[in-house]
Amino acid sequence: MKYLCLAYGDEKDWKKLPKREQDELLAQDTKIRERGALMGAVETDVTTVRAWEGVPRVADGPQGRLEVPLAGFSIIEADDVEEVVRLVADTPCARAHGAIEIRPIMMLNQD
Repeated sequence: MKYLCLAYGDEKDWKKLPKREQDELLAQDTKIRERGALMGAVETDVTTVRAWEGVPRVADGPQGRLEVPLAGFSIIEADDVEEVVRLVADTPCARAHGAIEIRPIMMLNQD
């Protein structure tokens, strides 16, 4: 099964970690990528679109209030959510006062 992992974290918390610990956490990201996971970092600028009455309405900012910004995402293939938890527990956002949100993917359009 594939899982969408949304990584939330603030760069200021990352920068507080010692360089050695940063390197160790980045190494875990590398292990996840080597498994074939798609990973990406995102900018902090957010545009939200709603077209509830058929007319697009655009707003600056996220859908909901966040304690820390969305920093990146990954799509990880694993046997179960427990395996994904083990993989992401030692990643930068999970360890640097952020969080990783794991969501099973119901459908993924692959050509």
